[in-house]
This record gives sequence, structure tokens and C-alpha cells, in this order.
Amino acid sequence: MLLVDASVYIFRAFHSLPSSLTGRSGRPMNAVYGYAAFLTQLLAADDDAQAAVAFDESLTTSFRNDLYADYKATREAPPAALVAQIAACRDLTEAMGLSTVSSPVYEADDLIGTLAASAEQPVKIVTSDKDLAQLLGPDDILWDYAREIRYDRAAIRAKFGVDAAAIPDYLALVGDTVDNIPGVPGIGAKTAARLLDLFSGLDAMLADLDAVAASGLRGATGLAEKLDVHAEQARLSRRLATIVTDIELSAAERDTARQTPDRKRLAAICDELGLGDRIRRRLDEAARA
Repeated sequence: MLLVDASVYIFRAFHSLPSSLTGRSGRPMNAVYGYAAFLTQLLAADDDAQAAVAFDESLTTSFRNDLYADYKATREAPPAALVAQIAACRDLTEAMGLSTVSSPVYEADDLIGTLAASAEQPVKIVTSDKDLAQLLGPDDILWDYAREIRYDRAAIRAKFGVDAAAIPDYLALVGDTVDNIPGVPGIGAKTAARLLDLFSGLDAMLADLDAVAASGLRGATGLAEKLDVHAEQARLSRRLATIVTDIELSAAERDTARQTPDRKRLAAICDELGLGDRIRRRLDEAARA
């Protein structure tokens, strides 16, 4: 099953392509052009019969914002020129025969996590977001498409020094500046990995701070003190970093079987948006494949 984090590639296209790429109305279409190019290339490279694309509509309304008001507060709000293009990207995705999902409460990560948890076959998660590594089963792949890198669980272990399943505990310690997850001040990546090698997880550390102090790690006494002072912050950080895998989805939302592309709808969308001949041809060729 192919599971795609659409927002990563929409945002990348918007920021990397010039706003001079416009549609018939003169409005910027750079995100649409870039995303459409990504989508056609991805479909040419992958022929999985099951696929779904998750979109973020919970940019400021996620349940995580209720848990922590400053969640993702360091990110700039997406500009209106980008927001206006997201719906068009979703329309193109559906016209290409791919299932799409979104939620005002849950993020794309959670939707992907829920679909992955119920998948009866290995999954390939297309994203550059390291948080999604926590979802990987024995035969699953995290595919950083833009960098042409595929990670399995062994590769995640080699990259971060912790098992894929331990990523939430890892982020509970080191935090995440991208999502403004606080973590524990003064604990860096190497120390977090060492702690998680010695203890089964965050709960085990917090339950036995004396063992942390006696662990033999550099500055062990100070580490125990940091964990003691910031225990609740660490627990909150783990909650923020943990992907939900049990969202109640409808039967239609769980139906990830790829459909035959709707070339008539594709043509209508291209006409409505005023997309250029080159991208129209690429979409049409991908629809024929």
C-alpha cells in the first residue's frame, strides 16, 4: 500500500517554484504545477494497487493544539496564495484515481497511521517527515521521495540511534523545533539515544531517576535532575509526537483501491485552472498508464 503525505510536496512546490507560474485567472499555480509533477512521477515509479493520499486541513485545529497551545506556533501561517491551491491539488489527486483523506481534528500523519495500522500488506509511506518512522513494521518503508532515500527499520535505527517504535520517546527527550515540541532542555540526540538504549522508554526513566543518575552516562546526575524537573513536559512532548492509529474512518475513507483515472474530469480541472500544455500532457500520459 502506498500512503502519501501530500502537504510535504505541496509546500515544497510552492516555495521552490516561481509565483509567475499562473493559471488562466492570473493567480499563482506554482504549488499545483509542482505537486502535479511530483504525483505523475510517483505514479510512474510505483504501481501499487492500494494507495491513499492524506491532506492536512487541521493546520491550527488539530487536537494537539488543544493539548499545547504553542504546538507548531513557530511556523508561519500558509499564505493565501498557497491555501487557494490545496483544493486543486486534491481534485487532481482524486481525478488520477487515488483515494484522499483529511480531517479538521487529526493531521495527515494520524490518517496515514490509521490506514497503515489496518493494512494487510506492507506499506510505503511517502514523506520526508521523520515522525512517521514510528509506524514502520518489519516490511514497511519510509520513502523520502525528493531525496530518493528509502528507510526500513534498520535504517531508522542507524540514522537516529533508536528503534523506529521509540521515536515518540526520542522526541519526548530531544523535542522538535519544526513542530515546536519542547522536549527536555539540555538533552540532545546522542544522549537521548543512549538513555533509550539503557531504559525501555521514557516511563522507565521517570520511574527510576536514581538509576538514571547511576547510569554512568556523562553528566548522569544532571540528566536525572532535568528529567525530574521536566517530567510533565516530557510526557506532553511524547503525546504530541505520538501518531494516532485508531481514528474512526468510514468505509469509503478506508477504501484505498486505486481507480481508473477520470480523464474527462482531469481535462475539466486543467481547463478550469488554466494549466499549461506541458503539465496537461504529463497528467494525461499518467492517466493512460
